Amino acid sequence: MHKVMSNPKMIALYVLPSLLLILGIIYVPIILTGYYGLMQWDGVSPMTFIGLENYKTLLQDAAFGSSMLHSFLFAVLSTLSLSVYMLIALVLSGQIKGANLLRKIYLIPMLLSSVAIAQLWLKIYHPSSGILNSFLEALGVEETPDWLADPDIVLTALFVPILWQYAGFYILIYYAALKNIPSSLIEAARIDGANSLQIALRIKLPLAAEVIKVTVVLAVVGSLKYFDLIYVMTDGGPNGASEVMASYMYSKAFRSFDFGYASAIGFFLLIVCLVMTWGIRRLTATKDTIEYS
Repeated sequence: MHKVMSNPKMIALYVLPSLLLILGIIYVPIILTGYYGLMQWDGVSPMTFIGLENYKTLLQDAAFGSSMLHSFLFAVLSTLSLSVYMLIALVLSGQIKGANLLRKIYLIPMLLSSVAIAQLWLKIYHPSSGILNSFLEALGVEETPDWLADPDIVLTALFVPILWQYAGFYILIYYAALKNIPSSLIEAARIDGANSLQIALRIKLPLAAEVIKVTVVLAVVGSLKYFDLIYVMTDGGPNGASEVMASYMYSKAFRSFDFGYASAIGFFLLIVCLVMTWGIRRLTATKDTIEYS
């Protein structure tokens, strides 16, 4: 084993399959997307090089600007929702009855596909037979909204199932981070007279800061490229009111057959995600981290 680890050729041989897989799945598609973004191409005819024209059109496209605004709105709401997930994790990490059952319940959405979740919430939001409007009618509301057909409320209606879908994922991450905090620190704080709120704010949250940073990046990047549930529930409607960057890219590629423009959108989305990730890491970096980087 020592001879293998000290032989550069053997190390390269072991690493090569993984390297080829990463190149084929990640880096080659990124390069090709950037290349196609410089072309005018309908997917069938020969490609025509047009340089940065697709990106110029992108910056002047009002529909894309609206979809980008919606994506950023989802990113902001997803980031704010992390505080709710952390609060739930703090409660579950304490000594409360039924905590194990609650953890299992919160994980149920993670076991369902996005299409199944979308179909479930389509039934809930149905204007005439949906459980939500039936409940509102039982409370005496005369004019119940059409949740997915009203441009003013469709984004809010879509964010609720997204919030529900990823609750278990983030709660599980936060719960694991909180449980990894040494119990001796908490016991020492209690002996010194600290109450539960002080322990949460001054011990648990600071020690879970690195995990929180990771979840912020996951929430922002995941929101910017979110597609499947929105596609199934509204397909970007009504009249583009719920269009996001990923769904707009899909529409341009497979409905307008403008693969060059769709590739430009995809490459732009990649750059936005990278910039947002870098920005979050810089804003949340400690002094030692900045000096190291």
